Amino acid sequence: MEITSETSPLLRTHGAVLPLRKTKAVQVGDIKIGGPDFSVIAGPCSIESYGQFLETAQGVKNSGAVLLRGGIWKMRTSAKAFQGLGSEALHFIRNVLDQTKMGLVTEVTDPRQIEVLDDYVAMYQVGARNMFNYALLKELGMSRKPIMLKRGFSALIEEWIKAAEYISLGGNEGIVLCERGIRTFETATRYTFDLNAVIFAKARTHYPVIVDPSHAVGIREFVPKVALAAAAVGADGVIVEVHPRPEEALSDGKQALTLEDFKILMKQIEGVLSALNHPLQKL
Repeated sequence: MEITSETSPLLRTHGAVLPLRKTKAVQVGDIKIGGPDFSVIAGPCSIESYGQFLETAQGVKNSGAVLLRGGIWKMRTSAKAFQGLGSEALHFIRNVLDQTKMGLVTEVTDPRQIEVLDDYVAMYQVGARNMFNYALLKELGMSRKPIMLKRGFSALIEEWIKAAEYISLGGNEGIVLCERGIRTFETATRYTFDLNAVIFAKARTHYPVIVDPSHAVGIREFVPKVALAAAAVGADGVIVEVHPRPEEALSDGKQALTLEDFKILMKQIEGVLSALNHPLQKL
């Protein structure tokens, strides 16, 4: 039966009417996000050195990740915190990507970085702080690369979806939404994981929806549980922070999984997906 405004439930918010939608898969290099398979992206919050990045990349690939995450430029609350290696890391990033044959997902924080990064990335990430950076979104709308748009930590779902429109109106339809937790009155965890947002965005938009469990909870021992919850509610994938030695990490070490943690998580995810007849994507 065709789904119409008469046969499907609708949300009415500030005059907007959003019917049920079917996910439109996004091609990211050789990987398809939002198709029949569940995609796992993993890697360090920040690329700190050649050795750290290569070790992490090889480890997450061996455990089943299909795309590699890694921050080159980092937006931090404190101006004194590690901001990433920037362009000085590019000379060894290419070497790691060539060795592992993996596509890179990295955050772009400034429109001027797009031209510099374009030959290195498989998918650009727009971080939570930049969801309202409309100049950046418009510039990415003219890019040929897919975009992962993280929800701002105080953003309404409607604002998140409308931010995606800034990208699509530029001609770039390769948009993946990422729920990464929102700021509430609760302080026991870093943020509050909004399962409702995943379910709603999957039902009311055609964008694939993935989850960042690392930021959503911010505590290493709880990250796998959030990742499994994301798989259980029908997310199209997860993006997970992994570091060989989290205690030495220059950013977000408290939420980074070890390589062994990640290996265990991948087996658990595959078990949940199997119960739901949702295959795990593999390279």
